[in-house]
Amino acid sequence: MASIVMADDGIAFDGATAAAGPLGGAETAFVGLAEALAARGHRVAARSRCPAPLVHRSVDWAPLDSGVPDECDLYIGNRSYRVIGLSPGAKRRLFWIHNPARYLRKPRNLWPLARYRPTIVVSGPAHARTVPAWLPRGGCEIIPYGILGTFRHTGPREPPPPIAVFTSNPRRGLDWLLDLWDARIAPAVPGAELHIYAGAAVYGGSGGERMRQVLERADGLQTIGIRRFAPVGRDALAAVLRGARVMLYRGDPGETFCLAVAEAQAMGVPAVVQPLGSLAERVIDGVSGRVAHSDDAFVAAAIAVLRDDEIWRRWHLGALATRRGLSCDEVAARFERLL
Repeated sequence: MASIVMADDGIAFDGATAAAGPLGGAETAFVGLAEALAARGHRVAARSRCPAPLVHRSVDWAPLDSGVPDECDLYIGNRSYRVIGLSPGAKRRLFWIHNPARYLRKPRNLWPLARYRPTIVVSGPAHARTVPAWLPRGGCEIIPYGILGTFRHTGPREPPPPIAVFTSNPRRGLDWLLDLWDARIAPAVPGAELHIYAGAAVYGGSGGERMRQVLERADGLQTIGIRRFAPVGRDALAAVLRGARVMLYRGDPGETFCLAVAEAQAMGVPAVVQPLGSLAERVIDGVSGRVAHSDDAFVAAAIAVLRDDEIWRRWHLGALATRRGLSCDEVAARFERLL
């Protein structure tokens, strides 16, 4: 049994937050790893901007400002340069990043990297390619996000109605998708609906003006089958995905894993995406969905899977067979090997 400390200084969250409601991908991954490490018998102390101390699923949560244990066997600093050097007596130090690593070139990031030389943990090959070769570090490890069991243990099902879903950040291509749905997809598939589960609650209540504008636009498009819902927690999201025909998502160059698409694919929901960021790692073209290299190809694939049960069934079974992903326990075992 090892002592493990994890620290994050982003939005306010803890294990109870993750269990009760919607949470972003990086925060979900952080909680999933902490709980999986604790379930494997380790003593896990998690520090974040949570409002008060609590123990949840054997993880000791406390506000970051209350302090971090000085010593541990493994220290995992999450995302920010401000947490790289915490727990000064750590025997092994990791820096887990979730955005393209180019931001680490800034002096405020370089100083702690040069001083502490942590092993940088990234989530996939595309993410690893963003790490500058000259960046000071103690190595680089690729460890994908874990997929919660809620999404990994569903079985084959019959084709659902023509309901497409979008469950990611509205600032990542939703405006573009609304354009295509309005002009080309909805007219070709009468009765189809696009259900959007998104909002500022996922990001600590702060989504910005751009998010507000695109969601307001979606609210005004009900006549063409667009329905917007508040973001939901993981169990409710699994129920939503179980009834979805396809995930439609353009992607974003800054996306390094995309848990939203990974969760949908793990449940056998075909996905139509573009090859932006890491999405070509999440979807196998022609097996679990379509990686569309143009707007025309995206529209054609979306229409096809919404209309054609045989295409849907082939991609559905392909996703179930190939896109389950790693469990949180399997991810924890990979981190454990870095002790």
